[in-house]
Amino acid sequence: MAGHGSSITPRLRRVVRLVALLNLAYFGVEFAVASTIRSVSLFADSIDFLEDASINILIMIALGWSARRRARVGMGLAGILLVPGLATLWTAWRQFAAPLPPEPVALSLAGAGALAVNLSCAIMLARYRRHPGSLIRAAFLSARNDTLVNVAIVATGFVTAYLRSAWPDLIVGLGIALMNADAAREVYGAAREEHRAAVA
Repeated sequence: MAGHGSSITPRLRRVVRLVALLNLAYFGVEFAVASTIRSVSLFADSIDFLEDASINILIMIALGWSARRRARVGMGLAGILLVPGLATLWTAWRQFAAPLPPEPVALSLAGAGALAVNLSCAIMLARYRRHPGSLIRAAFLSARNDTLVNVAIVATGFVTAYLRSAWPDLIVGLGIALMNADAAREVYGAAREEHRAAVA
């Protein structure tokens, strides 16, 4: 983002607000399904929706700030990106003790709904993915990564129906943790560069 916020448009603010609302709404849907069918991958993805909503709310607050303050928020967002991964590891650990396969149809349908939401968010944010700074990059990376995750969740439902095993769901859940760790690394690096540029 430009140092004086000249590139911050009303359209960008509307996009970020809509993305935040979509993520918050589907968090409730997916968390309810995950709790009902005991799915590690859906649980991790639902927490990821809540994280994405938080990121976009923070972006709306910080868009008008100075480059240095935005960079600090960006580094904080890198930490937020790790939260779903940690939650997934804890949930997966509990499932290892009593591995029960989730209901496959509900798993695939919830994953398909999540895919529709995240794909819509990624498309809306794609035109701003090269916007200077780390905040919009954080939102775009989250939406982009989540579409890939949701494809995997839909496929997991089919595999679970065939194998009647909890392992596909566990593996995808752990994959979500790894993707969030990589996104956190990228966002932190972008925020560090922005902070150095602002100080200079």
